[in-house]
Amino acid sequence: MKAGVILALSLLLHLGLGLAQEVERGKRRRGGQKRGRKRSMRQNSDVLSRLRSVPVNNGDDGASVFIESYKNVNELESNYNIIPGKKGQCMYQGITMFDTAVWSPKPCITCLCSKGLVACDEAACPRLRCQRTVIPVGECCPVCSVLVPDVPELSGDFSELNDPSEQVPAGPHTQQEIDQLLRMEEQVHREEDERVRKQDAERRRKRRQKKLQAEKQRQLFEERRREEEALHEKMEKEAEEQRRREEEEAEEQRRRAEEQRRREEEEAAAAERARKQRMEEERRLEQDRRRMLETERRQLLRVLDGWEGVGEEIEGLEREWGEREWEGEWEGGEREWEGGEREWEGGEREWGEREDYELESDEEIWLRGDVFEMPRRRTSPGGTPPLPAPRVEESPKPSPSLPPGCVFSDVSVTCENTHFTNIPPLSIPLLKALSLEGNDITTIPAGAFNGLPNLEWINLSKNKITSSGIDPQVFKGLKFLTRLYMDGNLLEQIPTELPSSLQELKINENNLRGIDEESMQNLQNLITLELEGNMLSEGNVAPSALLPLTQLSYLRLGRNYFRTAPQGLPASLQELHLDNNVIEEISETVFNHTRNLNIVVLRHNRLDETRIAPLAWINHKHLESIDLSHNKLYHVPSFLPRSLVHLVLVGNQIERIPGYVFAHMDPGIEYLYLSFNKLDSEGVDPVSFFGAFQSMTELFLDHNQLTTVPMTIREMKSLRFLRLNDNNIRSVADEAICDHENDEDSNLMTLRLENNFIDTRSVSPTAFSCVRSYSSVVLKPQKTE
Repeated sequence: MKAGVILALSLLLHLGLGLAQEVERGKRRRGGQKRGRKRSMRQNSDVLSRLRSVPVNNGDDGASVFIESYKNVNELESNYNIIPGKKGQCMYQGITMFDTAVWSPKPCITCLCSKGLVACDEAACPRLRCQRTVIPVGECCPVCSVLVPDVPELSGDFSELNDPSEQVPAGPHTQQEIDQLLRMEEQVHREEDERVRKQDAERRRKRRQKKLQAEKQRQLFEERRREEEALHEKMEKEAEEQRRREEEEAEEQRRRAEEQRRREEEEAAAAERARKQRMEEERRLEQDRRRMLETERRQLLRVLDGWEGVGEEIEGLEREWGEREWEGEWEGGEREWEGGEREWEGGEREWGEREDYELESDEEIWLRGDVFEMPRRRTSPGGTPPLPAPRVEESPKPSPSLPPGCVFSDVSVTCENTHFTNIPPLSIPLLKALSLEGNDITTIPAGAFNGLPNLEWINLSKNKITSSGIDPQVFKGLKFLTRLYMDGNLLEQIPTELPSSLQELKINENNLRGIDEESMQNLQNLITLELEGNMLSEGNVAPSALLPLTQLSYLRLGRNYFRTAPQGLPASLQELHLDNNVIEEISETVFNHTRNLNIVVLRHNRLDETRIAPLAWINHKHLESIDLSHNKLYHVPSFLPRSLVHLVLVGNQIERIPGYVFAHMDPGIEYLYLSFNKLDSEGVDPVSFFGAFQSMTELFLDHNQLTTVPMTIREMKSLRFLRLNDNNIRSVADEAICDHENDEDSNLMTLRLENNFIDTRSVSPTAFSCVRSYSSVVLKPQKTE
């Protein structure tokens, strides 16, 4: 009985030690895959086997690596965490094993494929000192069948088992006990797996939470960055808008100052012209009066030679009769001026009859009054009486019906700068011209021109007329009106119901905000249209607004806000002015229907050569002059019209004249102005002026960066004016200007080379031999370093 109890206790102890070793081995294997995991079962660490050194061989030769990790321990079975991989496969006896694969080639031996190497583990069995041993079913190590009093010696891996005072119990004999131990081991494994799973879940949760926090921080940072960028962009836009507004205000002030100056100059010029005209008229009248007096004097002398005299009584009668007639005529003339239409016409007839009768009366008085010797008169030493004092022609008085400050002349009335606030009521049917410029007129009521049915020209410039102040029918009755000037007012739209007879319309310097399709419907005879200095653009001018103007030849749209040339230009147009706009592009279709175009002015815009379509105007046969000065050109534009004669490119950023850019022109360009650009000698190719050698007449290259005289200039046979001043030219080659091999006389009349770096002493005496006059060559002053 006692022996049986001891045997059972030994078996339980042995199984407990084996279970502890198996659990510890499983933890070690799992620890290789999940580092940092807490190690459990530290209370059984005293029974873990110490691994011996393991030799490693390649699995391809069939050899195995044996790990004698356990000795004299009843190993139940090996437990591996098998996770097949795709890399590090092993070959074992011709069979491919995946990485971390586990197999058992022999009983109690377990092999593992790890990164291409095969490692095998054999269960270590303890040394038994018993007469009889038994290997239980499913076990690898034998156990004693009878209790042995001796204490077995364990391997050196467990120092505690080598203690001779300890007794090692024998293994169990029943399968029930083994199954119970296995269930306990599985329970421990499940608990461990559950704990590991919970730890993994917790770690995943923490990682997910950290990732969410990082994502939120990133989103917050990105949102803050976008807000800062938006704020910065907004500030930049506001600064740019402020700068643009300041520039526009400065430009507007400059433009207004320039316009004011121009107006003052025009007014001064107009006043000067009027003064000269008055002086010329006075001089002409004085000459006519002198010729008339000379004619009378000659007639008098002829009469005195043919007659011997007439009695004093006849002279007195005739003189008295003549004075009476003159007084009657003057009174009748005053009465004639006081009436309306009948008095006006009668006045003209009366003035003419009075002048004719005055001359006849003078002739009769002289003929009859000088026949007899007049005792009361002193005679000249030759017997010829002195000539009577010439009659002073009195200028016609202004009509009483005209307001003060108005001047009447022939068929025109001028009331300029008289501070009128309304159009004065006039009734002069024969009047053809009326000027009310420079007043304070604000409205044009209906019937303002009813008494002037034959008006042909009306000048209402420089007033304060608004669109709402113009009656729609006020101009409709003027069937003969051909010219209407309304510059410098406050109009926001073109007046309606203009007569179809109108040929010239000027509405410059107003506030026009658009042109609709109905504005020009009845103006099929209009030839000149000027709308400069308004607020027009391609957005408020209808594409078909100008199409009814079938006779239009001259169009001015400068100082507006066009970004592209307006569409729908009439086919009859010959001259187009679009200066001082913001034009950035010339499309291919804008000039499609203007085949008669002769002059295009596009100065002071924002054009560059890349925004001019190749087919915009190259095929125009009549386009001879283009002004592209003060734009943003960097090269001389290609695809210029074939018929071009006059090209202005002053004040751009031009750095190069491309080769053959003028080669297609026929007969060839004659006037080329490239002043105030950035041309240097490398920007002028030998073939830059190809096609212009026979036609070029004037070439301006002043105020550039040339260092030498372009060599092709000497080949320009028709050149008359050449400007190369204000460059960086340092020398003039002997044949740079003149071709000494050509004996023909050159047409060059003016050559300017001042303000360069030329040493005039080094210039060859024959360098300018082809110039007609040496006085036409300007070489001084020169710049110094």
